[in-house]
Amino acid sequence: MTETSVPSRRKALKTPRSAAIAGIIFSVLYGASMVLINLSLPHDPTAFLAWLEADTTTVTLALNLIPFAGIAFLWFIGVIRDLLSDQEDRLFATVFLGSGLLFLALTFIGAALAAGLLSSYVVESSVLVQSGVLTYSRKVIYHVFNIYAIRMAGVFMISLASILLRTGLMHRGWAFLTYVLALVLLLSIDYSFWVTLIFPGWVMVISAIILIRNLHTQRNEDTGEI
Repeated sequence: MTETSVPSRRKALKTPRSAAIAGIIFSVLYGASMVLINLSLPHDPTAFLAWLEADTTTVTLALNLIPFAGIAFLWFIGVIRDLLSDQEDRLFATVFLGSGLLFLALTFIGAALAAGLLSSYVVESSVLVQSGVLTYSRKVIYHVFNIYAIRMAGVFMISLASILLRTGLMHRGWAFLTYVLALVLLLSIDYSFWVTLIFPGWVMVISAIILIRNLHTQRNEDTGEI
């Protein structure tokens, strides 16, 4: 084996594995934060103030997980682009990168608004309630998280599935399933909070497929001449 082939092989092995690990970390952290928030927040609007007065520790923990999930997601995007390299379609690659960054930015904005609202309520609870800022902020946070950010996630799914399908890295059936799930995110997110878990679940499956293929490729190459 020549000297130039060793770094090439190492890159081929490490890059997909890095994407898989980053995707799994994002899926676990983001999914956990969404579940914690949904389980903690009262579904009855009249009970929201009582909840704020009681204990918001769980939601605070969930919000603190989001920055780490965002770091992993950014790494996932970068490694996927490096994996595709010259095979990237410029149109889909632009939509893939843009929608991913928009999803990340909107998620961070929503988390920051929620954390700011919780902190402000501790200091000036009466002002927030009487001025209507509390109600307004809740609506804004809901729209940022559950409408704008998650719809960008749907666009991200469509663009990445299209890229992987064109490059032969994704089975056609799985690509079509991805399109259906993405349409659910784009069209029906208002009806159920739990629909938001489609995105981290999808990233988890994609990451698992990448990891399994990577391990399979490494096993085959290890049995041959290196």
